[in-house]
Amino acid sequence: MAYESSLVNQLTDRLIAGELRPGARLSETALAKEFDVSRNTLREAFRVLGEQGLVNHIPHRGVSVASPSTADVIDIYRVRRHVECSVLENAPKNHPHADRMREAVEVAETAAAAEDWLLVGTANMTFHNALVSLSDSARLMRTFENVLAELRLAFLKVEFLDFLHAPFVVRNQEVLDAYLSGSSRAAAEMLGTYLGDSERQVLGAYARAGKD
Repeated sequence: MAYESSLVNQLTDRLIAGELRPGARLSETALAKEFDVSRNTLREAFRVLGEQGLVNHIPHRGVSVASPSTADVIDIYRVRRHVECSVLENAPKNHPHADRMREAVEVAETAAAAEDWLLVGTANMTFHNALVSLSDSARLMRTFENVLAELRLAFLKVEFLDFLHAPFVVRNQEVLDAYLSGSSRAAAEMLGTYLGDSERQVLGAYARAGKD
């Protein structure tokens, strides 16, 4: 069970980092060799990831990375608003994990200057992961990592990474500044508006790309 849990975490991390693309087929043979696990262990990890909505099991064709639908995107953002805004509004002042948020913004700024939009996206995932860690809840963090993995797949599905990520480098900094100034409620309200704008951009990108 420990091997399976570790493998699930490692594969989820790859999804969040954008290393696995929506619809990509996952080879049991290659992954079992890479992670040095049995195929039964890998299949159990796939089962868990399937329950989390991160992979699809296709009869007689194997396992592939999930491809979030428009309905999935709407639900992902519904969860994000409930979780992230609540955590930020109730976050204690001067939480040490704010340093992780600041570091993520700095990485994103550097990556944006180099037009490395995949890295900007990864830094954005890190920022929001760190934001939720202000809750000091290991259970909430585990749940939210799954949401971030689905979100990353939604971003990658439409490929317009500069369009999706560029506006939010600055807005991440603004949310962080509001929190650090001691105004958690204002930061949460700002984040709520931010997430609404982000959702509309993703859904608009889906429509332009002809995705369901």
